Amino acid sequence: MVHGQGVEAVFVGVATLDAIALVPSFPHPDERVVADEVVYAGGGPAATSAVVAARHGVRAAFVGTVGDDANGRAVLAGLEAEGVDVSGVTVVADAATAASVVVVDRTRGTRAICNRPAPRLDITRGAALIARAPVVHVDHAGWEPVHRSGLVQAGQLLSVDAGNDIPGFDARGVGLHVPTVEALARRHGAGRSVEDLLAASLAEGCDTVVATDGSRGSYALTSTGRSAHAPAHRVEVLSTLGAGDVFHGALVTAVVRDLPLEEQLAYANVTAALSCRGLDGRSRIPDLAEVLEALTPAPDPQGS
Repeated sequence: MVHGQGVEAVFVGVATLDAIALVPSFPHPDERVVADEVVYAGGGPAATSAVVAARHGVRAAFVGTVGDDANGRAVLAGLEAEGVDVSGVTVVADAATAASVVVVDRTRGTRAICNRPAPRLDITRGAALIARAPVVHVDHAGWEPVHRSGLVQAGQLLSVDAGNDIPGFDARGVGLHVPTVEALARRHGAGRSVEDLLAASLAEGCDTVVATDGSRGSYALTSTGRSAHAPAHRVEVLSTLGAGDVFHGALVTAVVRDLPLEEQLAYANVTAALSCRGLDGRSRIPDLAEVLEALTPAPDPQGS
């Protein structure tokens, strides 16, 4: 990749290096549990979304901050191996790269995460990338510095991963707001229908809201009144770690490819579901051919 040239989407926020253990059940205090598997993989919402886009042929860049340590070098090497432009990443001397230890309970299908936060996010090196990209996607950490900078202007699409609560979030000027239904309920009131929650989100000023709802799929509503729903894609799940981040990367890819709204949701649902076959959030991200095959309707056995 030629750094900084022709980038179609920039992803701003967190990149981590994760250690993930699959165990029969969570250990009790002072108990030793034998893991079925232990893997080390890159993670972070914005970084994983960038990997998805790059695997699917989008010219993607990541803007974030890592420490000048072995973990930081591994994070950058992993992104570059995927074809992600990392020229906008700031490397901070004497700082520790974000990292997580994740324990996945195979029996209950749940997980516990211990996280070391990233150094303060600095977007200075990535400012030119952000200012030029047709699509800028930010996670919970990327929102504030990008919003404060004023780099995203009319004609660019600002996409926000709002699965995690974002203090001071202002939806005005946001082209694509992507929370979970659960996050919308926390913000606008529990007990409301999905349709009401989507409408409440639009009323705050975004152009399009897409909300994920786990096994119930995803929902969308636009300021022009278009709505869509796509059911979840069924797979045998090993771990849901990073599935939301994969969904966001696939959704951005579908937007870049200018797919119709309902097809955007289906594309993102399938990509995220297929990624759940892996223990970590990246190793089983499907390539474009696998996603398109999964989206193709099966032949009618009756021939009708």
